Amino acid sequence: MRAELERSFELELHDSVWPLERDELLMRVAGMDGLMLMLTDRVDDELLDAAGPQLRIVSDYSVGIDNVDVEACRRRGVVVSNTPEVLTEATAELAIAILLALLRRVAEGDRLIRRGEEWIWAPNLMLGRGLQGLSLGLVGYGRIAKAVERLALAHGMEVMHSSRSGGMPLDELLASADVISLNLPLSAETRHLIDAAALARMKPTAVLVNTSRGPIVDEEALVGALTERRIAGAALDVFEREPEVHEGLLGLENVVLVPHLGSATEETREAMGMLCVEALRAVLLEGRVPANAVAHMG
Repeated sequence: MRAELERSFELELHDSVWPLERDELLMRVAGMDGLMLMLTDRVDDELLDAAGPQLRIVSDYSVGIDNVDVEACRRRGVVVSNTPEVLTEATAELAIAILLALLRRVAEGDRLIRRGEEWIWAPNLMLGRGLQGLSLGLVGYGRIAKAVERLALAHGMEVMHSSRSGGMPLDELLASADVISLNLPLSAETRHLIDAAALARMKPTAVLVNTSRGPIVDEEALVGALTERRIAGAALDVFEREPEVHEGLLGLENVVLVPHLGSATEETREAMGMLCVEALRAVLLEGRVPANAVAHMG
């Protein structure tokens, strides 16, 4: 990806896993024709003004664009692109992986061994649950949710869903499913969708899986539900104030925590990068709207 960027553009590169501080980001974007930004970079009026009127495209290295004020970009005629489809399978795989890690107590067992605790095989050692016969409730029913559904069915789960376009009412889904999997974008409507009231509707034996966006879950309410065993567990790839993790989650054994690894395979991240490169080329070199544009004029 980097080689393709260097071949196509005069490049200003921030070569670090850590994002730029806001002030430096605002300084570095000045005068740029195109920006390739991460989900940790907030794109708003302030940043767009700092970039200048010549800016033509913001290529967001993410499928979710909750970090981008799309309307602010549209008002300025700035194209916004994202990276759909290429991370679908990787994210669905991770949802099943962390669900299995939770139900089969994989991470808990790993911690037990690393602590040096004595153990021996026994019929009742760290009994968990298998996926066969459990019901999976998908909240959201887009590409990733449908990929999770396919994998869940292959493991013998029963699947139901709730979404704006159909399925069952969310309250009914929450009350019925053994596993609730969140697979929807962050918006004003979905922020804290899973709050104390939603968690109270879940069965005491049910678990929550979130591979979408952290603020969809009220983490304070989740900690309370987990601590008091009002739900059985949670597997989280994303967090409400990421990268900060609620301190109440850290000491709980009925939680699996991973650092936003949904799309973290070499193949997927390269494919995401190339979608960004192709969008930049389309707008800046070829004068056309890329296929993965989510906002543009006309």
